[in-house]
Order: sequence, then structure tokens, then C-alpha cells
Amino acid sequence: MITLTINAQPFTVEAEPDTPLLFVLRDSLGMTGTKYGCGIGQCGACTILLDGQAARSCQVPVESVGDQTITTIEAIEQDPVGARVVAAWVGIEVPQCGYCQSGQVMAATGLLKQTPKPTEDDIAGAMTNLCRCGTYNAIAAAVRQAAA
Repeated sequence: MITLTINAQPFTVEAEPDTPLLFVLRDSLGMTGTKYGCGIGQCGACTILLDGQAARSCQVPVESVGDQTITTIEAIEQDPVGARVVAAWVGIEVPQCGYCQSGQVMAATGLLKQTPKPTEDDIAGAMTNLCRCGTYNAIAAAVRQAAA
């Protein structure tokens, strides 16, 4: 049994220690806002926050989480920075198909928690999630708006 703190709530799950956190979130706990994309940490659809920093949950073995706090898209608006990011996303109408957007929002929130006033280079360096619809300009604009 592994105990995790997710969205400020304790959860105890039965999982193999090397199970990716993504599968624990989606399959064991039903938190399907965190998306499965590539499974190799490249696309970013599975991005969550570990102690406030963006992490690709498909690459995080559940045993490695320890006492770190996990934040998923389901609770991101409870975080003041996350709420600003979501408001900017909605205001600018960033999503098209929407599949990557939970990961994008999590990555943007992680960036702004670490770097509240990011430069263009900071945004480009942190926002590396893939978007098949190509909304990168709108994503960058939403990050700038959330930081303002």
C-alpha cells in the first residue's frame, strides 16, 4: 500500500512500486483529467505538479513520490496561480480540441509558481508540451496574461 497526498487529500492505493503515477491517478483513482499521450514523457499531456513543480506523470514511479504533494488539473483552480492561468486560458480561448490543455495549464502553473514574471525565453523553455492543434501563440499569450 502506498499513501499519496493528491489535491490536499490523502489516498492509499495498492500499486506496484514502479507503476507510473499517471496510471495510479487515472486507473486507480479515476482522476482522468490527467491525460495519457505518448507514455514516454515527450508530449506533456500527463503533466501534474509535484510540490508545485511541473512533472510528467507517465515518467514518475509512484514509489518515488514519497511525501511530495501532487496537484492535478481537477484541483488547479484551488491554487491562486492555477486559477489565474485557467482564467487566462478561458479569456483568450486557447483550447481547440482540448486534449493537451490540462497538461498545458499544469505546465504554465508550474512555470508561474517558480518564475512569477517570466521572460519570453522562460515561457519558451517551460512550455514544451505538444499541441496538435498548434495553439502555441495563444498558449504563450495566456501565460503572459496570467503573469501580468
